[in-house]
Amino acid sequence: MATDIIVPTLGESVTEATVAKWFKAVGDPVAADEALVELETDKVTVEVNAPAAGTLEAIAADEGSEVEVGGVLGSIGEGNGAEPAKKEAPAKAEAPVKEAPKTEQAPPKAAEPEAATPAQGASSPTEGKGPALALPPAVRKLVEEHGLDPAQIQGSGKDGRLTKGDVLAFVESQPKAAPAAKEPARERPAEKPEAPAAKAPPRPVGANEERVKMTRLRRMIASRLKDAQNTAAMLTTFNEADMTATNALRTQYREAFEKKHGARLGVMSIFVKACIVALREFPAVNAEIDGDDIVYKNHYDIAIAVSSPNGLVVPVVRNADALGFADIEKAISELGRRARDGKLGIEEMQGGTFTITNGGVFGSLMSTPILNPPQSGILGMHKIQNRPMVMPDGSVQARPMMYLALSYDHRIVDGREAVSFLVRVKECVEDPQRILLDA
Repeated sequence: MATDIIVPTLGESVTEATVAKWFKAVGDPVAADEALVELETDKVTVEVNAPAAGTLEAIAADEGSEVEVGGVLGSIGEGNGAEPAKKEAPAKAEAPVKEAPKTEQAPPKAAEPEAATPAQGASSPTEGKGPALALPPAVRKLVEEHGLDPAQIQGSGKDGRLTKGDVLAFVESQPKAAPAAKEPARERPAEKPEAPAAKAPPRPVGANEERVKMTRLRRMIASRLKDAQNTAAMLTTFNEADMTATNALRTQYREAFEKKHGARLGVMSIFVKACIVALREFPAVNAEIDGDDIVYKNHYDIAIAVSSPNGLVVPVVRNADALGFADIEKAISELGRRARDGKLGIEEMQGGTFTITNGGVFGSLMSTPILNPPQSGILGMHKIQNRPMVMPDGSVQARPMMYLALSYDHRIVDGREAVSFLVRVKECVEDPQRILLDA
């Protein structure tokens, strides 16, 4: 007996996916729990494993097709790979048998054209002139509005009588097509095939161009970012941080830290900890709007934006406030690796309370990051670059500086809170001891 391959639960609020790739073809033997097909959701790619051992008997959803949770992707039959060909033959033979009743029932529905045929040989001009006064009100109104002669219109109703659809079709066939907007719903399906044809080629593709369909993940990224701009009252405030102390700390403890913890001491863990200090002081930046309510969160799940081959993803470091620097560095490193390999789970990208994005790794000097809904704040880090700075004693020194940007939802975060939050992050980064002392 065949076993269906079902689309699994894909995560909270995710109901659809796109079939990205089949690893097996019909007739191939499969082992239990072997990866069969890869699905692409709005957030991640998910591999669906074989529910049982046997042979891939049928594929119900080809690559590129859309599927829903609980839908059937295909089926696995018993056997060693020789059976699928035998099993497929009956399936193909059964199809015509099941469809035969449909074809037999089709002629009754085709009776309308047959009714129209007598009208063609039944001198419709005299038919149109005679019963003109007996036309239905809606038909008569259309005829009068357009100044038409009913005798010139071919009727498709009973005994060759005119219908509203006949008049509208006749009007559309004439140069004057203004009344097309009044076309009833019955006649629109006949024109629907023409609409997609007009939209198919948005514009000609040049000789040195290539048209590629957007992936589901890329479409979702575009949609969420645009929704964030349309929904939130987004504003960005800037500051700059002197990275001298942070760089000195990393240089002093780099070897000992890596030897003890097996992780590199980077700037991300320092910024995560600095943001947590600031979030505790300004809880609105760690909150979100839900309808007419503000939901304040007393936990700190920091989302880290990671660039992957499939697009930007934002995995979450859970309970970052309870983690040490080493644990945060390990978590970020592991999430980044899994993102690049396309192995992130949906649950790993849900529930973040605040986001940090580091465009500096790509050389960005300054940018305005877009919010990650429904969060109300996102911190943008940038490239560390030596710039001449005037010191308190009046001297000018070359200092490693980084521009910081905080984009926030002005509906919930006031300007004073946003600026103060960013200043607090700046203070912690310029003097990392503040993080340990919470000073």
